[in-house]
Amino acid sequence: MAVLGGCTSDSDGTSAAPTTSAAESSGSPANSAAGLQDAYQRVITNVLPSVVEIRSSTGLGSGVVYDDAGHIVTNAHVVGADKDFDVLTSGSATPLQATLVGTFQPNDIAVIKVEDPHGLVPATFADSSEVRVGDIVLAMGNPLGLSATVTDGIVSALGREVSEPATDFSPPATLPNMIQTSAAINPGNSGGALVNLDGHVIGVPTAAATNPEAGGLAPGIGFAVPSNTVKRLADQLVATGTVTDSGRAALGVGVTTVVDNAGRPQGVGVISVQPGGPADQAGIQPGDIIVAVNGTTIASTQALGAVLADLEVGTTVPVTVRRDGDERQLQVTLGEL
Repeated sequence: MAVLGGCTSDSDGTSAAPTTSAAESSGSPANSAAGLQDAYQRVITNVLPSVVEIRSSTGLGSGVVYDDAGHIVTNAHVVGADKDFDVLTSGSATPLQATLVGTFQPNDIAVIKVEDPHGLVPATFADSSEVRVGDIVLAMGNPLGLSATVTDGIVSALGREVSEPATDFSPPATLPNMIQTSAAINPGNSGGALVNLDGHVIGVPTAAATNPEAGGLAPGIGFAVPSNTVKRLADQLVATGTVTDSGRAALGVGVTTVVDNAGRPQGVGVISVQPGGPADQAGIQPGDIIVAVNGTTIASTQALGAVLADLEVGTTVPVTVRRDGDERQLQVTLGEL
């Protein structure tokens, strides 16, 4: 699992056709380079009008125009706890007023809506199941408040599971099935567009890996929420403001990490149990400490989220709990987050 650094810039940032690859271009190396450059320029020209800057009370981020009604998809950590936002398009210095539609923090996705959508250009979202390692991609957003910035790279890996740390506005999250890219993802890129050479959005850049030894972001290791996940969640948020079909497994409990006298995580304490939910039906009670799920030791809420991210809704798994000093194993049929 990769550890992520959020990619929202603080408010003091500086303001400011078929896929074509080099290998497929015919002719001399110069012609191949020219063809690839033309493809880059065509994609940038077509897609940048769909990428916006989002200004909240706590910082700057990016967003992608989702439809012609003025809905914009972004990251939940970009909107934070705010309900109202200023939105800047790449071709204007006049902010548009937008309001929050809804968020789904477990996948770090949010939707806001511009009051007057006139002139907004919706992006085209790809089928992310067709993305392959090695695909050339461009990341578009507003890093450090530098509007309409583009970086390039490739899809480095698929199906990554990464963890986001807690913020002032959200608990820690485990993000499954992420796209890893070498295109630079910097603070302010969050919520923008990861685009293929067809000019289609394959993902929403969310964070970059951190290098604990260097004390900063790890260059060339960024992650994006796949477009299929974005579409599934955004469609529900647009329709009702909430997500009822996340596709993610859940126990139906409220939890907290339990630590020993030295502060070391020792398990996940159950604070509350959803009546009639999976844990309730299996006999898990408030006060229990979850120490293993499906054979994997659980020491923290983050570890629990990581295990559940790899399991499917409806699967029955063994859950080991500690109660009154004794351990017991219960069979839980997982529900949906």
